Amino acid sequence: MATLPYVPVFVQPFLSDDYVQLDLGRKYGPVSAWGSLFADPLYRCRATSIVMTHWTEQWFGTKPLPFYTTSVLLHILNTWLLLITARRLGLGVVRSYIASAFFAVYLGHQEAVMWYAALPELLLFFFCGCFLLSWNSYLRGRSNAQFALAILWFVLALLSKEAGVVLVPIAAAMAYQRDRSLWRIAPLACIAAIYTVLIFMAKSDHLHLNDGTFSLRAPFVLTWARSIGRMFWIWGLLAVLAIAFWRRRAWRSLVPAAIWMGVAMLPFSFLLYMPVVPSRHTYLASAGIGFFVATGLLVTRAKFRTHRWVMPVLLVTILTHHSGYILIKKRQQFLDRAVATEDLLRIARGTKGPIYITCFPYAREVAESAIEIVLSQPATRLAWDTAPPPGVITYCAKDP
Repeated sequence: MATLPYVPVFVQPFLSDDYVQLDLGRKYGPVSAWGSLFADPLYRCRATSIVMTHWTEQWFGTKPLPFYTTSVLLHILNTWLLLITARRLGLGVVRSYIASAFFAVYLGHQEAVMWYAALPELLLFFFCGCFLLSWNSYLRGRSNAQFALAILWFVLALLSKEAGVVLVPIAAAMAYQRDRSLWRIAPLACIAAIYTVLIFMAKSDHLHLNDGTFSLRAPFVLTWARSIGRMFWIWGLLAVLAIAFWRRRAWRSLVPAAIWMGVAMLPFSFLLYMPVVPSRHTYLASAGIGFFVATGLLVTRAKFRTHRWVMPVLLVTILTHHSGYILIKKRQQFLDRAVATEDLLRIARGTKGPIYITCFPYAREVAESAIEIVLSQPATRLAWDTAPPPGVITYCAKDP
């Protein structure tokens, strides 16, 4: 199920920022460049994805297939990790299976899998899941080995995306729920504090804090509320209504999922360029929505226990809806995003001399990285911000 909606990506060309991701892998991925990587206030928070991109290119070259295969395999792994973690945390066997199946095909986070540049989201989820397993084992058995593993997973989560800091309040909630001292999270809180201070100390050099991407002055409450509400549409909303009408006492079992969604979405809610969190950034939080849907389905099954066909029909309908939407609707949107760079590469292959770019929907570095990586041609072949003289090759790509 985790593979089915994403079969088309195996023949999908690279998209805009994918070329930037590959360029970052070349620039910062080698061990000799790690010093420069950790000196970069933005990309050291994407270190795991940059290193993985570097080694993927080293092993398999620059064809899109190995990179997209990596994304899909990580999504499969994350789906299994969600199932294992939910069962270890006592969230129910059947409900965990249904929630994981929903996560596998959920259309709300499809961008994280279909856009290779969103690799940090997949790695963040993986390391957060590993942390929860180790932290849960530590709280149950007080094993120093599990505590050390939890610290390792936490650091790797922080090196995947800034949102890794959400593990601190989540760890505190787990400790409180098991009547353990909150002082146990002190090492995590110290690491997160140092991590955060280093980000804001480098504010003047941090790209996303200066280009209008994120700001502490953003209307984060409204963005958070809109984004959470959007994740519930439509099956989450129907599940909530089923629970409200037929079994209200089931709300208590959904507290962990609600806390996870609310906390995991918060770091992404400080964006300025959209009124809702982009789909790729919902990947971490979307682990919770499946538990609402699963609980709604189980409540519905109990309500219509004499009609055994209701549950399988609802499951097939939900899975078909999400998979079909990704395969039919989203597939074309991603192909449209690739047109600008694919056409530019086609022109560059078939011509010689400079190409004058008169309009381009993405950042300049996208076009330059594309011809450098795919064609091994110098970026200087592209002429920008210059009126093209008569008879030269020009290229204009509209915003998809």
